[in-house]
Amino acid sequence: MRTHIVNFIIKHPRQPSMAVRSKTTSSQYVASRARDPVFEKLMDKFKHLFKVIAIQDLILSNPKNPSVSLDFLSRLSQRLHLNRGATAFLRKYPHIFHIFYDPAKSQPFCRLTDAAMEISCQEAEAINASFPVVVDRLLRLLSMSTTKSLPLRAIFKVWRELGLPDDFEESVIARNSHLFRLCDAHEPNTHVLKLVDGSPSNRFIASVENWRVMECCKQDCSVERVEMRYSFKHGNPPCMKLSKNFRAKIKEWQRLPYVGPYEEIGEKKKSKAGVMALEKRAVAIVHEFLSLTVEKMVEVEKISQFRKWFGIELNIGICSWIIRAYLFVHQGEETYHLSERSI
Repeated sequence: MRTHIVNFIIKHPRQPSMAVRSKTTSSQYVASRARDPVFEKLMDKFKHLFKVIAIQDLILSNPKNPSVSLDFLSRLSQRLHLNRGATAFLRKYPHIFHIFYDPAKSQPFCRLTDAAMEISCQEAEAINASFPVVVDRLLRLLSMSTTKSLPLRAIFKVWRELGLPDDFEESVIARNSHLFRLCDAHEPNTHVLKLVDGSPSNRFIASVENWRVMECCKQDCSVERVEMRYSFKHGNPPCMKLSKNFRAKIKEWQRLPYVGPYEEIGEKKKSKAGVMALEKRAVAIVHEFLSLTVEKMVEVEKISQFRKWFGIELNIGICSWIIRAYLFVHQGEETYHLSERSI
C-alpha cells in the first residue's frame, strides 16, 4: 500500500500533496505545557531521593546485619537507575552511606551512617505513632472506590506515599479486621482489600471542602458562594499567561457541578455536560488522593493503577484527566502539578 502511494506521487507531481493527520500524544502534550522552573528543579533533585530510599530499603532489609555488598548493588545498577554505577552514587552521599571493607568476605560493603540510621529510626517511630491516621487514610481510599475495594498490589505501590508501615498487611489490616477484609481475586496470587459491611464509608468530607469553608468565612472573599460550592483553589506557573477567553472557560468550569469523590456516582450521562462532570469528578478524585499522601505528590504510573476502581472512564486517558487539573494548583498543602521528570 505504501509503495502505491509513493508511485502515485512520483507519476503525478502536480497533484496536491495528501494531508496527513497528525496525532499529539499525551507525553507530547505534557512536554509542550508551561512549566514551573522551581518545581521542575525540585523534581530533578527528588529523583535522587527515590534512589537513596531504594538503597536504604535494601540495607535495612536485613535487621541482623544492615549492610549490602557493592557487588550486589552493581548488579542492580540498571534497575535502580544508577547511571554511573553504584559506587559513584554512594560516594555522592557520604553523610548517608558508609563504604567499608569486610575482610571475612573479602569484598566491600555499604551501610547507613549513624546519622542516617538515627533518622530512619525516627521515621519508624513516627509511622508507628500515626496508626490512627493511617487507618483513616486507608478507609478514605477504599471509600473512593466504586466497589469499596482495591487490589492489594495497587496499595503496595503507594504504601510509602500514604505513610503506611512496610508490614501494613499485618500491623494495620489484620489488626483492624472489623474495618478491612482481604479476599482472593479472580487472578491467581492476587488479593483485594475490601471494606467490611457497615464500615463508615460516607461520612468523609473531601479536603477541598475545608478550603471552601475557610474561603467563605473570610470577610474579603471575592468569590460568589454559588461559584465557591464547586470550585477549586487554582493558580498557574509564573511563566504561563492565560487569555481572556481561557480565563472565562476556567470560571465556567469552576461553576460546573460534579459528584464528589466519596459520593455515589449513579447513572453516567453521555451528554457533553455529563462528560465534563465526570472529568471534574476525576480531578476531585486525584486532588483527594494527593491530599492523603505524605508529600502531597505521587507518580502518574502509580495513581493510574486506581483508575478502574475509582470509576474513571477508560477513554479519559490518565495524563489527560491530570492535565485538565494542572491549572488547579494549591500552593499550600495540596500541590497539584504534573512534571515530566516524575513520569
